[in-house]
Amino acid sequence: MSKTMIVGGYGTGISKAIAKRFGAEGFSLALVARNADKLGAAVKELEAQGHRAAAFPGDLGDPEAVRQIVAKARGALGPIAAIAWTAYANGAGDLLTADAAAVRGVLDVAVTGLLAAVQAALPDLKQQKDGAVLAINGGFGYVDPNVDAIGVKANAMGLSMANAAKHKMMGLLAKRLEREGVYAGKVTVLGLVKGTGWDDGSATVAAETVAAKLWELYRARTPVFAEVH
Repeated sequence: MSKTMIVGGYGTGISKAIAKRFGAEGFSLALVARNADKLGAAVKELEAQGHRAAAFPGDLGDPEAVRQIVAKARGALGPIAAIAWTAYANGAGDLLTADAAAVRGVLDVAVTGLLAAVQAALPDLKQQKDGAVLAINGGFGYVDPNVDAIGVKANAMGLSMANAAKHKMMGLLAKRLEREGVYAGKVTVLGLVKGTGWDDGSATVAAETVAAKLWELYRARTPVFAEVH
């Protein structure tokens, strides 16, 4: 039975490149996002390219929904061997006007949902010789005055805060999961990615480059943190 990767936050950029890269290595792909129609189209595209994929629509900021998705993916595709979390939310852009629900929303997608996925998939991940929890972050999460200024200017304060929290959580998970024989690693993208919603025409980073770096981490199982420029 093939290994299954949950691609949390599937879209048309980095997550698509990750699915193709890991699919080419024999992974079955559980695509997760809110839009069922877009996921269905993505499954058809990946299957036409020779990959095994299935769609699991759901809210990645809802822990119970995430747990159900993990169970459904396991039942449909087989044991979960890896999680690739690219999901993010854009709410709470201005922290001075954001309400509590918006702040919780960005944190739930970045942190709470990911943690729910890890906990639900942990029995499978532990049984694998190469189980892995993988994540993607933007540079907004770095704690630096210049980066903070960019986050404010871009009206991405909530996303910046969520990325910082995810960065810390991935470091903690990496240490804790070592005991279970599971690797955790994260790629931080320092630049705009071509073909994504952030691309204003000046993007220089290819999604395939990010996917290749994530595959490199998965294979080497070290370091915990890497960057792509």
